[in-house]
Amino acid sequence: MRQKKDYMLRYYPESRFGGFTDVDGTIAFYMRVRSLIAPDAVVLDIGCGRGAFADDPVQVRRELRIFKGHCKRVIGIDVDARAKQHPFLDEFRLIEGPRWPVEDASVDLCVNDFVLEHVTDPGQFFAECSRVTRPGGYVCIRTPNALNYISLLARLVPNRRHAAVLDKVLYADRPEEDTFPTVFRCNTTRRLRRALSRHGFEPCVYGFEAEPYHLGFCRPAYLCGVLHQRFAPRYFKTTLFAFARRK
Repeated sequence: MRQKKDYMLRYYPESRFGGFTDVDGTIAFYMRVRSLIAPDAVVLDIGCGRGAFADDPVQVRRELRIFKGHCKRVIGIDVDARAKQHPFLDEFRLIEGPRWPVEDASVDLCVNDFVLEHVTDPGQFFAECSRVTRPGGYVCIRTPNALNYISLLARLVPNRRHAAVLDKVLYADRPEEDTFPTVFRCNTTRRLRRALSRHGFEPCVYGFEAEPYHLGFCRPAYLCGVLHQRFAPRYFKTTLFAFARRK
């Protein structure tokens, strides 16, 4: 952890002030999400997880991810029953089949953070997004870009070995129980834009790349990541952001 922090301070010196960089992906994503949330909105957190971000030492980043108290209601859904431990939900509902336990046209904003890469049936997923979102409502997605080097590496490692190999190297701080199989069925700019359009949304999809925190295991790797972050075309950035409005 200390080594990663030293690299960040060296190549992103602005992080000395507040603990985050100018290209912090979580802050960039959630700043835009929060700007779309009205006080009377119902927010649906798809694949909400257990709320592990509550341990984030960077206060501004942690608080941006807390919707409770900034809208009418926050509902979390997940296939993992342990997600009921999430401390910032008004209600948790367990996904037990292809149809989500959410009423039709009852949600003003759906947020989906690093979940789409695990979805085996994107058509069904976006059909459910369309079903539960009110006309004029929003869907906000952050997911890995399948055309980036990290996703290509992930696909070279069998899913059964992700926790033992890939996450030990790239995501050493992630608990093993939070590692799920990845499939990357809809993880390019073109595929994601088409899927959203096909299901009744007006989408904006683009690439984004944060500091290469995942390459902090050695300085040469981190430096390569810095160069990629600064100079790679958006089409090959590590992450995709998608913001879409329901027609």
